[in-house]
Amino acid sequence: MAIITILGGTGFVGSALATRLVAGGRHRVRVLTRDPARGRHLAVLPGVELLRANVHDAAALGRGLAGSHVAINLVGILNESGFSGHGFERAHAELTLKLVGACADRGVARLLQMSALGADEQGPSHYQRSKGRAERHVREAPAALDWTLLRPSVIFGAGDSLLNRFAGLLRLSRGILPLARAGTRFAPVWVSDVVQAFEHCLEGGATSRQSYDLCGPDVVTLAELVRYTGEVIGVRAKVLPLPDAIARVQAFVMDFVPGRPFSTDNYRSLAVDNVCREPGFQRLGIQPSSMRAVVPGYLGPDTTSARYRRFRSSAGR
Repeated sequence: MAIITILGGTGFVGSALATRLVAGGRHRVRVLTRDPARGRHLAVLPGVELLRANVHDAAALGRGLAGSHVAINLVGILNESGFSGHGFERAHAELTLKLVGACADRGVARLLQMSALGADEQGPSHYQRSKGRAERHVREAPAALDWTLLRPSVIFGAGDSLLNRFAGLLRLSRGILPLARAGTRFAPVWVSDVVQAFEHCLEGGATSRQSYDLCGPDVVTLAELVRYTGEVIGVRAKVLPLPDAIARVQAFVMDFVPGRPFSTDNYRSLAVDNVCREPGFQRLGIQPSSMRAVVPGYLGPDTTSARYRRFRSSAGR
């Protein structure tokens, strides 16, 4: 039975991937995490092991990879605690370089790396540049380490931080939302399709040393994405596109808001459309799902959470 070690396995994509990989009974999944309590929802799954480890410590990372056949790196951040770019560099590029070295030292034969559309060492944001450097570290891995890069657009699905965040903002603002870079284009991709792509690439073969852009069938602007979210939750969204000068000020102010819902680095990333240059899913033989086929199932009026909100609203009258 193959042992698959996942970094970033307690998050949105990692939880879906670990669940899928152990479902067939052919794989054991080891999730390396600094805080195993964050993965308690995975601990109940047969075949999943949560191992406490600081993945940024090379020795701990090597121990965590012992006996693994495949390593999967899902670690990624959208914002850092400072402004220098070091947080992005550490989470993306430096960790990937350590992982490549640890795989080589421990004899791990295969590495799957989740990058991102827009990853580019010359990109406008720290996020894009650090993701681009991480890709280079994978491509420069020793010949004994087989690898595949997967580069999704923004990911949606039950529990996502994309459409759920827009939904929350629209409810709070009664549908009015000032928006920076409202015309930036995206091709949102369902988390289950991304997970299927990872599973397809586990054993290498035709996917060996390949890079796959992963996009859903819907290409929408950021403004259209917000309006669609409003349509699903039953709130009429009025998007107010911000001129760039005002959007930069908005981003600067948000830099100092706890949790950083938007930042200057996010603003810079939005200068580049997040759409595919090549049909990665088609190359993998996967037909990606549209938002309209999936989103109403977790944001629509008939979901449990929606019924609960209506109950609370009526009870408060």
